[in-house]
Amino acid sequence: MAIECLVLGAGQEIGKSCVVVTINGKRIMFDCGMHMGYQDRRRYPDFSLISKSRDFDNALDCIVITHFHLDHVGALPYFTEVCGYRGPVYMTYPTKALAPLMLEDYRKVMIDQRGEEEQFTSAHIAECMKKVIAVDLKQTVQVDKELQIRAYYAGHVLGAAMFYAKVGDTAMVYTGDYNMTPDRHLGAAQIDRLQLDLLITESTYAGTIRDSKYAREREFLKAVHKCVAGGGKVLIPTFALGRAQELSILLDDYWERMNLKVPIYFSAGLTIQANMYYKMLISWTSQKVKETYATHNAFDFKNVRNFDRSLIDAPGPCVLFATPGMISGGFSLEVFKRWAPSEMNLVTLPGYCVAGTIGHKLMSGKPTKIDLDKDTQIDVRCQIHQLSFSPHTDAKGIMDLVKFLSPKHVILVHGEKPKMATLKERIQSELGIQCYHPANKESVSIPSSHSVKAGASNAFIRSCMNPNFKFSKSGLEEKSDSGSQGIKSVPWMQISDERVSEGILVLEKSIKAKIVHQDELLHMLKKQKHEVQFAYCCPVHIEKLEKTETTDLIPTTDVLSVPDKSSLIKPLLEKLSSELSEANIRDFGEHLQLESFHVSICLKDNCPYRITNSLQNKWKAAFFCCSWSAADEKLAWRIISIMESCNSTAN
Repeated sequence: MAIECLVLGAGQEIGKSCVVVTINGKRIMFDCGMHMGYQDRRRYPDFSLISKSRDFDNALDCIVITHFHLDHVGALPYFTEVCGYRGPVYMTYPTKALAPLMLEDYRKVMIDQRGEEEQFTSAHIAECMKKVIAVDLKQTVQVDKELQIRAYYAGHVLGAAMFYAKVGDTAMVYTGDYNMTPDRHLGAAQIDRLQLDLLITESTYAGTIRDSKYAREREFLKAVHKCVAGGGKVLIPTFALGRAQELSILLDDYWERMNLKVPIYFSAGLTIQANMYYKMLISWTSQKVKETYATHNAFDFKNVRNFDRSLIDAPGPCVLFATPGMISGGFSLEVFKRWAPSEMNLVTLPGYCVAGTIGHKLMSGKPTKIDLDKDTQIDVRCQIHQLSFSPHTDAKGIMDLVKFLSPKHVILVHGEKPKMATLKERIQSELGIQCYHPANKESVSIPSSHSVKAGASNAFIRSCMNPNFKFSKSGLEEKSDSGSQGIKSVPWMQISDERVSEGILVLEKSIKAKIVHQDELLHMLKKQKHEVQFAYCCPVHIEKLEKTETTDLIPTTDVLSVPDKSSLIKPLLEKLSSELSEANIRDFGEHLQLESFHVSICLKDNCPYRITNSLQNKWKAAFFCCSWSAADEKLAWRIISIMESCNSTAN
């Protein structure tokens, strides 16, 4: 069996996360995001690759959404209400509560401010959320009789989860976005040690190892304080949920300690509404927030207030959190156009910005002008401050998670191609785990283990209980001779019981698998046993037998008596025993046997298994008939080569 992974988004890029995974016939879509850097058809994943007939209900067993960010959930209303998917959608309770806010805010920005063609309506968002089944952390959800999923805490943003999926004995984890270190309002990712065939992990910061969090916080506070102390305005473009709360806690605490009176603003009611959810969902936050909740709610900000548009050009310093992050449009772009031309002002970018956004252009250098479109150009004279307050884990965190889970295979998504390639090599060389980083629209096939529960027949069980003795000479043992003063060495035999359970697995449709003995299978199939035997009549030169009193040699064409046969077999036994010291050759007088190999004197003048009758010296030779089964073919030819070696040394 194999796991098939079709990457529809976030393949060697950051944006529109969407991976369709097939596990033992069950098909799951992990995330259904949009790309914030595109306004054309590249905004959404190419859903036609899932089903060319667009029969998505039969093509997918379920959708799993890891968190509320638009690059993970932004295309969901379009896929369910416009494309027509009506199956189950799973996400955590906080994600179900917060995703509609993000989606509606985005819709308003695109339609009301950009004037774009509507991709989905408010009604579409509401209908989409009716299909959502909310899950708790570590709750095992049985999607159907074979497919089960389970959510694990991912940090990153409120309600973010890694998802475990299992079908039969095949299991995998899709991380979504996660953070391996705690911050001021969220804890670090937590997951059980699982037996996994596959781990699909984000790799946003695949090539970055961050410095101390406290050093970054001090640098951020210093830059903001310097700007407002000089009378400037600080624009912090951020999404309403996540970094806004993290930085608000940081600034609110700093303002209290420094007794600053400069106003801190949220740009819209969305963040105020989001803070209400944070207060309600305290159990999903960091340990420190939960411990102090009884005496102080960390989201009751003393120095943060709502912002009115009329204040954009108001004189005096201020700090403004404006949505959306990355300055991809909306109010953050409107404010940037007004504040960017002043050298007194500061734009601080606290997280990752995808290609195609103004935030990305600012991070790529310090441009003096930015072309918004063919008719609009923005003068950029303000200070630009980039600081990693990203809720994504860094390269060390990714390696730690991979090492902890130790999956058989790893797929990297949600990252930049060169950095993903470097991390891929590290995972393979340092951890010895096969790793892949497919591009969008590429598929990866991952081999997986598949166990079958099977019964066992009585005959098979009895055969397993039968002893399988192995005899081998293990060296020399010193023994004193009672008739003499000396000590002589004699070989001693080691006996071992090497039982081997050999049976045949029978799989029949609608019948439980069963292991049977090979003889039973023939009876079940109403067939007779056919065993392939090999035979060869081997010529061997034999010197005058030491114990024979007559000086006459025995011609091979004469009829030999039983004693004569025995006298010819004994030299052969001695020869084979010296060459195969580890073997247990059984002597039956007229023939020798080792495993299925059987050798005896051949008295026929025209043996059908004899290749030639011509010998250099017929009076010093005998023919030995050898037979063996296919299982012992290698052993048989080894014995025959020993026998034929006598021919090359004969006189």
